[in-house]
Amino acid sequence: MAQQSDVREVLQYIPQFRGKVFFVLIEAGILPEPAVAESLLDLAVLEDLGVKLVLGVLGGDLKDLYDWTLECEIMAARVSRPITDPDAVREALEILGRGQSAIIDASGVGPLDPAVVDFAKGVGVAKIITLLEEAILIDGAPVHAIRAAEAEALTGHTDAAGAALLRAAAAACDRGIPRVHVLNGRQQGVLVDELFSNEGVGTMVHADSYRLVRALREEDIPELLGMIGRSVRRTKLVERTYEDIQSRIEDFHVMAIDDNVVGCVALHEYPGEDCAEVACLYVKQAHEGRGYGIELVRHAECVARGLGISRVFALSNRAADFFTVKLGYRPASLGDLPQARRVQFESSRRDSLVFSRDLA
Repeated sequence: MAQQSDVREVLQYIPQFRGKVFFVLIEAGILPEPAVAESLLDLAVLEDLGVKLVLGVLGGDLKDLYDWTLECEIMAARVSRPITDPDAVREALEILGRGQSAIIDASGVGPLDPAVVDFAKGVGVAKIITLLEEAILIDGAPVHAIRAAEAEALTGHTDAAGAALLRAAAAACDRGIPRVHVLNGRQQGVLVDELFSNEGVGTMVHADSYRLVRALREEDIPELLGMIGRSVRRTKLVERTYEDIQSRIEDFHVMAIDDNVVGCVALHEYPGEDCAEVACLYVKQAHEGRGYGIELVRHAECVARGLGISRVFALSNRAADFFTVKLGYRPASLGDLPQARRVQFESSRRDSLVFSRDLA
């Protein structure tokens, strides 16, 4: 049975995908027929959700794939010209304008060759998705999010084919394609697992800020309250209300992946005592173990330095190793807390430990 968090993760993508153009390139003549058939069924679901699809056939018979799309109830029409023909863009746009998915012959070119990127830019795609016999593996495993500017540095950690794909994906991003996904087309359910989860299962090269820590926005507060509520039950995190957060919204920062909030941290300043508290640190359970908590704390420390604060502290009842071993904080005492925070802590009767770090 699907977990509630799994369903929420899927649903958050539906409004983001609706109306966007996805260009999916399939090595149809090389991949096993069951894998191609399952991918087409998943594409039919994307079409039902309002995604505009262009399917490129890298190998195999174009007519065979077209017939399969009809069997899978994809409302498809064939582009009469190959992908290298300049008029193919106009014809594909006409098909998309009629509310159909377009199928085009992409044989004779590599999956991310300049001709493919030219066509994708002309159609205005949000993503190029390749379903290949083999995907890019960095040190033996997919790396979900690679910034285009950092791709070259990783080419030595893959084989020759992977390095060529990585460079081509980065070049496509440099030319204006927002996202390029290189997926193992043999993997069952790879399209759904890649597109409807924050972390994905393939290798994605992106041109924009896929993961970032940013200031909390007012529209984020309900999601933040949901995270805090789950943590209050699990870890005795201090309970907060909408008004509590709204009144100090400038203190809060969130980590967003694909603009979906997955973690938070707050920095509460005590200017009269030259210190600040790193508080409300939380990472969604599905995203734990990836170093996001460390990244959030370091961001809070950077904000503190920018404010000229020389020391930060944190209170936690279960994360001693996290703060001391991973972040370099030292155990501290109640006497290290600012007066107002010490009074608040003593009245709360919580059993938290105190940790402190000098930023100088």
